[in-house]
Amino acid sequence: MDILETILKRHSYRGKYKPIPVPREDIIKIMEAGLAAPSGCNKQTTSLIAVDDPEMLERVFSVIEPPVGETAPCIICVLTQRINAYRDKCFAVQDYSAAIENMLLAITALGYQSCWYEGHITDEDHIGYKMAQILGVPDDHELVCFLPVGIAVTEPVIPNKRSFEERAWFNSFMGQK
Repeated sequence: MDILETILKRHSYRGKYKPIPVPREDIIKIMEAGLAAPSGCNKQTTSLIAVDDPEMLERVFSVIEPPVGETAPCIICVLTQRINAYRDKCFAVQDYSAAIENMLLAITALGYQSCWYEGHITDEDHIGYKMAQILGVPDDHELVCFLPVGIAVTEPVIPNKRSFEERAWFNSFMGQK
């Protein structure tokens, strides 16, 4: 798949997944794409845990309330370390965001669906922390996101986007001279 086609085809999928395992080779490709993302001052603050064992998936999904992605045969959990990179600035959010987008593009290119679940697990319910505890994540790492990975049961609905002309211009805001 051409990279521009992949970018334009990528979207969030919040439906059910077929009970078909994702081959480890594909999971590795997806994770490698994530780890290839740029990071501020090359601090490489992002780490990943793939969960494809049905029993471990059940344990992890048991703490996600309300449930999301619970039928996925694989999830990739995104971890970060809050490390200052330059002049006391931390780029962890940018680092893991770039990694997530790379993985979402790889997921799309390989024919799977996914959704970026971050806010759902990082709010006051501390779901990400509960997930991290199940996965044995050390305290100096934070589980900030998970990506379900699998084949969609239903045909994905592609959302409408505002037009290019409404959101992009040349030489000034809204093309003003």
